[in-house]
Amino acid sequence: MDLTKNTLENTDYMIEEIKKKLRMASGAALKATALNDELYEDLRDIYSMVASKNQFSISEIEAITSELGRLRR
Repeated sequence: MDLTKNTLENTDYMIEEIKKKLRMASGAALKATALNDELYEDLRDIYSMVASKNQFSISEIEAITSELGRLRR
């Protein structure tokens, strides 16, 4: 999968992986179609950071969730 390309499939994949890694209970509110296409690079940056870590503090999860919320249309 080439995540450098801004596609709905890539966006959906990254969101699902972020939700799994953060064990987000309310992940249903976060959908690929709700994200601003122009902010794809920001989503990719968040995905890369989340994928690189094994554990997250509560404050980190809150910050990541806040950033994901900023990407919504």
